[in-house]
Amino acid sequence: MLEIIALYFLTIHNGKIAAQKGLKPLTWKINTILAWIIGEIIGVFIGMAIFGFNNLILIMLFALPCAFGGFHFIKHTLEKKPDQNSTNFEQSID
Repeated sequence: MLEIIALYFLTIHNGKIAAQKGLKPLTWKINTILAWIIGEIIGVFIGMAIFGFNNLILIMLFALPCAFGGFHFIKHTLEKKPDQNSTNFEQSID
């Protein structure tokens, strides 16, 4: 339950960044949710490989940071994009 609440607020955060960049917030919110789920699934599989199938708590404690990594991947991708109102003063004149 806490994970869903955290994902809700993180999705809103990435949506605000996307709007600032002049991109569609809904697209980036969906990307954030998908990256979270994919990161968590990858974390579960790696956690099962490391800790075995019977250690559910350790597996989930490993999967949660992997899911958070998915959020950071989308956030980093958004932050690299230029702002909507920014101008590039370093354009070369040929």
